[in-house]
Amino acid sequence: MELIWLIKVEYVEDYKLKLFFNDNTIGIVDLRASFHGPIFEPLKEIEYFRKFKLNSWTVEWPNGADFSPEFLHSLAVQNKVELVNK
Repeated sequence: MELIWLIKVEYVEDYKLKLFFNDNTIGIVDLRASFHGPIFEPLKEIEYFRKFKLNSWTVEWPNGADFSPEFLHSLAVQNKVELVNK
């Protein structure tokens, strides 16, 4: 199994991010329904959500909240909003 990680992240709108993966998958995911637990509470405020950054493998917020690249990849594939597999 190939390791998956993000190589680029772009803000789209609301709680949607366009994600670019190392396996050439590109997808737009809506993370609004994924904020479970105290660490994700600040992300419910759109201005805080927009403070994301790309670390060496996934998207991360200033408070340390992040999602595994495998989870994000599965959302991108499952939603098939904008998906390109090469």
